[in-house]
Amino acid sequence: MAFDIFGPKSRLDAETAARVPPGQHVTDKWPVLHYGRVPSVPSEKWSLRIFGLIEQEPVTLSFDDLLALPQTKMTADIHCVTRWSRLGAQFEGVLFTEILKLARLKADATHAMIHAENSFTTNVSLDDLRHPNAMLAHRGDGADLAPEHGGPVRLVVPHLYFWKSAKWIRGIELMNRDRPASGRATATICEDLRGQRSAIRISYQLSTVSLQRSGVSAPAVAG
Repeated sequence: MAFDIFGPKSRLDAETAARVPPGQHVTDKWPVLHYGRVPSVPSEKWSLRIFGLIEQEPVTLSFDDLLALPQTKMTADIHCVTRWSRLGAQFEGVLFTEILKLARLKADATHAMIHAENSFTTNVSLDDLRHPNAMLAHRGDGADLAPEHGGPVRLVVPHLYFWKSAKWIRGIELMNRDRPASGRATATICEDLRGQRSAIRISYQLSTVSLQRSGVSAPAVAG
């Protein structure tokens, strides 16, 4: 089931169209969808655990530890599989490559399972997480991330559809293979934004999905 709340699409100029995957609506808003409650986690109580295929004991970061790492600001276009695109979104945080420096990865580590609040997980390859624009963000559009947008800290991987950019991140599990995530929504999509999205199948457990009138994104952690 796909959600389409933007109505008829306006024609995009050539420059904008080149930045937007086929079939998307461009919006100035930041749409929101999630399942379950919006977690309320004060930054002083937030922590991140790095574990799995590493050559050491698990690493735990506090919010202050995150702020002590090199900070990066970036502007990126973000795209959701529910067909909205937001151009020129601004984020500030720590590049994922800096996070990976904190743990000695085993040679066979190829993927990460991202653990978030509400028992949500999403699987991402280390190649994607090493992309120069992948980060753990704690600010968006010049302000601290609001809880509904994943604050205090969320993953941002803008070269993939935004459902891979998990809100409310709390753990990074290093793995030696891809493994299905346990999120409440599943999708079969073309995640390469340069390609054609010829088919999308998104299934939701609607009893656990909270639609907000401000907009929609998917699944459960995007927006």
